[in-house]
Amino acid sequence: MQTTPVGPTAATPPDPFALVRTRGYAVLLVITALLGVPISAAAFGFLALVSELQSLTYTDLPKGLGFHGTPSWWPIPLLAVTGLLVALTIRHLPGSGGHKPAEGLVTNKAPSGAELPGVALAAVASLAGGVVLGPEAPLIALGGGLAVFAVRAAKRDIRPNASAVLGAAGSFAAVSTLLGSPLLGAFLLMEAAGLGGATMGIVLVPGLLAAGVGALIFTGLGSWTGLGTYSLVLHQVPHADRPDLAGFGWALAIGVASALLGTGIHRSALFLQPRIERRRVVATVLAGVLVGVAALVYAEGTGKAASDVLYSGQSALGPLLAGQSGYTAATLAVLVSCKALAYSLSLSAFRGGPVFPSMFVGAAGGLALAHLPGLDVTSGFAMGVGAMCVAMLKLPMTAVLLATLLLGLEGLTVMPLVIVAVAVSYVLTLRLTPAPAAVEAPTPASP
Repeated sequence: MQTTPVGPTAATPPDPFALVRTRGYAVLLVITALLGVPISAAAFGFLALVSELQSLTYTDLPKGLGFHGTPSWWPIPLLAVTGLLVALTIRHLPGSGGHKPAEGLVTNKAPSGAELPGVALAAVASLAGGVVLGPEAPLIALGGGLAVFAVRAAKRDIRPNASAVLGAAGSFAAVSTLLGSPLLGAFLLMEAAGLGGATMGIVLVPGLLAAGVGALIFTGLGSWTGLGTYSLVLHQVPHADRPDLAGFGWALAIGVASALLGTGIHRSALFLQPRIERRRVVATVLAGVLVGVAALVYAEGTGKAASDVLYSGQSALGPLLAGQSGYTAATLAVLVSCKALAYSLSLSAFRGGPVFPSMFVGAAGGLALAHLPGLDVTSGFAMGVGAMCVAMLKLPMTAVLLATLLLGLEGLTVMPLVIVAVAVSYVLTLRLTPAPAAVEAPTPASP
C-alpha cells in the first residue's frame, strides 16, 4: 500500500509570483521605465515621418507639378512606386520587411538588430504611399526590437525570459497612445499574445509602466512640436439611442455581415500572398496599382476624395462619423467595397498593421446600414467597428473596448449591442475559418 508523503518531503507547488519578489524584478521595472523614454520618442518620430510623407506625396507633390488639387488618378503611379520600394526592401534587406499582415498580429517575436532597418523602411514606404494598412504592427515590432537590442548591447548574457519581458515593454511604449489610451494598447498586446494567469501579471506590470512613460513622452512631444500625439480620437459623437429590440436585431445582422466580409478579405489576402511572393517585385507593383485603381473608381463614382480609400483610416474615422450626413447609403456601400478590396491587396503584398483598416471598413458599413429604419448612427458605427475588428483580429475583448471606449459616454450606452455584434461575428468567423491541419505525432523509437 502506497502512502502520500507529508511534511517537509511533500512536493510544494511553485510560487508563480516568486520572480516579482526578487531584486532582479525591481531592476527590470527600472530598466523598462528608462527604455520607455527613447522608444516612445522613436515611435513618435516614426509616426511624424509617415504623416509628413503622406502629405508630401499625396498633396504637395501634385501641387508642385502644377496640378490644381490632387488628380483622382494620382494614387495609381504613387502606389506603383510604393510597390517597387517595398518589394526591393523585402527582397534585399534582412527580415523580409517584418511580419506579414495577412497572418495577423505577431507580438511574441521581436526583430533582431539587423532586421530593424528593413522593418522600418518597408513600413514607412507602405504607409506613406497610401496602402490600406496601419502603423500599429510595425510599431509593436520596432518597439520590441529596439528594447531587446539596447539591453543586449549593454549586457550580452540576458536571460530569454527577461528578454521577452523587455521586448513586450518596448512594444507597450511604442503604441502607448496610438489607440487613444495606454489601456487599449495593453489589452491589444496581452490578448494577441494569449497571456493569462500569473504570467500575464508579471509581463503586464512592466508593460504598463513603459506605456505610462510612453504616453507622457507622446503628450510632451506632441505639445512641444505642435504635431499632436497621433492618437485615435473621436471629437464629435452623435447621441445614441438606448438599446431596444430592433437594436439587438441589428446587432445580429451586423455580426453576421462582418464575419462574412472579414472572412472574404482575409481568405483572399492569404490566397494572394504566396502568389505575390513568387514574383515579388512585379506582383507587389501590380498590387499597388490595383489599390490605386480602387481609389480611382471610388473617387470617380462618388465624387469624394480618393484618400477615403487610401491609408489606414485612423485619421479618417473621426471625420467620417462627424460628416456622415454628407454620405449617402450608396456612397458608403461603394466605399466599403473599394476599401475592402484595397485592404485585402495591401494585406497580401505590403507591410503594416490590420487594426485601423478593419475599424474603418466596419464603421463605414455600420453607417450605411444606419440609413435603414431601427438603427441610429452611433450604434451602427460602434457595432460595425467592433464586429469587423474581431472578424479580422479574432480578439473579442479588444474589439469591444475599441468600439466603445472611443465613443465616451455614448459608448457605454451602446456597449450591450456591441457585445452581441462582436460575439456573433467572432463565433461565425471561427466557424468559417478552416481548422489547422493536424500534425501527426512522431512514432516512438523501438527500445
